[in-house]
Amino acid sequence: MTTLFHLSDALFLRINDFARTSTALHTPAIAFAKYGIAVFAALILVGVWRRRGASNPHLAAALWAGAGALLAVAVNQPVAALVAEARPYVAHPAALTLVDRTTDWSFPSDHSVMAGAAAVGLLLVVKRLGIVAALAAMLMAVTRVYVGAHYPHDVVAGLLLGAAVSALGWLLVRLPMTRLVGAVRRLPVVDRVLAPVA
Repeated sequence: MTTLFHLSDALFLRINDFARTSTALHTPAIAFAKYGIAVFAALILVGVWRRRGASNPHLAAALWAGAGALLAVAVNQPVAALVAEARPYVAHPAALTLVDRTTDWSFPSDHSVMAGAAAVGLLLVVKRLGIVAALAAMLMAVTRVYVGAHYPHDVVAGLLLGAAVSALGWLLVRLPMTRLVGAVRRLPVVDRVLAPVA
């Protein structure tokens, strides 16, 4: 584990050195690292909209894409507190940091956890949306390291944890969530908006 951390630390420093010389990338990298969550929210909304007239299991899967991402971030909080890894700029005060320095824990990355969960959730809904989300998740992971907020192993672990929570969670909640969607669809007004297409 120590060797893995040293490799990740060395890679962080290399990426940080690259960030110092690639100033043209700063603005888009900062924007996506900070506000890329909106991209995943938009993709999830598109997924729900695309599946609004689908069968109960398909609509349930679309709704789970969002719920699973929120659950994954919640699961990450005690994990991060247990590991209690400081941000890279604590060990490297002179490191270039393009976002505000915070005191919360670094491992796993919340942003990457959310991105990994959303990508897997969307792969269950519409494959093309899932592929777009997976590419966006990788970009999120890269930008979080580029801006100096995380080590590489923080974001890789985040993607894997988010993906695992989303996939395993769906296996556990698929049936009850499908039944819940069926019940909600029978409610007045909702039955018109979310009526399955025959």
